[in-house]
Amino acid sequence: MLADNPSAFTLHGTQTYLVGAGSDVAVIDPGPNEDEHLDALIAAIGDRKVAAILCTHTHRDHSPLAAPLAQATGAPVIGCAALALDSIGPRGDAPFDDSYAPDRVLADGEQLKGDGWTLTAIATPGHTSNHLCFALEETGAMFTGDHVMGWSTTVVIPPDGDMAQYMASMEKLHEREDRIYYPAHGAPVTNPRQLVRGMIGHRRQRERQILKQLGTGAKTIPELVQAMYVGLDSRLVGAAGMSVMAHLVDLETRGTVCSTNDHWRLTD
Repeated sequence: MLADNPSAFTLHGTQTYLVGAGSDVAVIDPGPNEDEHLDALIAAIGDRKVAAILCTHTHRDHSPLAAPLAQATGAPVIGCAALALDSIGPRGDAPFDDSYAPDRVLADGEQLKGDGWTLTAIATPGHTSNHLCFALEETGAMFTGDHVMGWSTTVVIPPDGDMAQYMASMEKLHEREDRIYYPAHGAPVTNPRQLVRGMIGHRRQRERQILKQLGTGAKTIPELVQAMYVGLDSRLVGAAGMSVMAHLVDLETRGTVCSTNDHWRLTD
C-alpha cells in the first residue's frame, strides 16, 4: 500500500506492507499520519485481525500512522525501539517521529508469529541506530525498510546514523540467503545479495574518493561534495554532505583523518 508522500527522498512514497493470507495480518511500516492512507489500510485489512503493527524505524515517513492504526484496530505496536533525536544539520530524509511508543520492542532474531506467517527481526543499525528489517521465514522475503531501498542508497546521517554500523549491517545481510527484498521505497529487489554487494562496493568507493581528495590537501565537506557528486540534484546536496560526514566520522574513529576548523585532512 503506497502512501501519498512522494519526494526526492521517498521516490513515489512510503510503501506499507500487509503480511499474511489467513485470518490475521501484520502491518509493516504504517507510514505517515495521513487520513487517506489510514482509510486505505483499513479497507485492505477488511475483517481480518491485525496481529501487530511493525515499524522498521522511527522516521516520520514510516511510524506516525502506527498509533492511529492501533487505535482503529486494537493491534499492538511492535518492532523497533523508540528514538527521537535532533539532527546536526539539514536532513535529507524525514526527521524522527517523537510520538512513537511501541508496546513491545523486538530484539535481533526475535520472532513474531501469525496465521501462516513468521517474521524475524533482523537488527540493521546504520541508517538509524534503531533500524530493523523483518524476514518472512515462509517465503524467503525480507522487508528492508530504508536499510536497502529499491531505487537508491540510503542516507547515513550522524550523530545517530553511523557508517561503520551501516557497513556491518550490509555485510550481515550479504551473508544471508534471502530470496527477495521488499523495501519501503522503490521496487522489489530480486537479486538481493548482488545488490548488497554492489552497495558495499559503492560505499567503499566513496571512502576512497574522500581519501583521494584529502590527499591533495585539507577540505571542507561542501568542497568534498562538490568534487565527488558531479551533477547532483540540488535538493540532495544536504544529504550528500551528511553522508560524507558519516564517512569522515568513521575515518576519524579509525585514525585516518582529523579536522580543524571544519577542514578535514589526512592524519600525519
